[in-house]
Amino acid sequence: MKNEIKLNDFPFYHKMKTRWRDLDAFRHVNNATFLSYVEDARIVFFKRWGINFKNKSLIVAAVKIDYLRQLKHPSNIIIGQKVARIGNKSFDIQSAIFKDGEKNNPYCCSTITSVCYDFIEKKTIKVYNEIIEDYNNE
Repeated sequence: MKNEIKLNDFPFYHKMKTRWRDLDAFRHVNNATFLSYVEDARIVFFKRWGINFKNKSLIVAAVKIDYLRQLKHPSNIIIGQKVARIGNKSFDIQSAIFKDGEKNNPYCCSTITSVCYDFIEKKTIKVYNEIIEDYNNE
């Protein structure tokens, strides 16, 4: 199922390059680094919703990541992302990492559950309208 995911399944793309420091002792990109790539892409993804890290913020509630293949350095990568589920106060971001030029064969897939949160009031809040609109338009 995961290998059926294609880059064109995602409306949002973020391009990056692997770095030498991302390698592990086996000379491939360390698994923990994949989550860092997804996080970098997610921050850019969130900017369009006006997240301000005070009264209109998000917290990560859960992370699931499936490692599908080893990634070598140097590589140009593309992280595809989309809102995959909307709840009352939480939503899921589905992501997949592809090597540029290999848009039909992901290296990993992840689902991040985010919760809308007001740090001033210190409480969870309803999913922001901008996120719901993105989900409905995908």
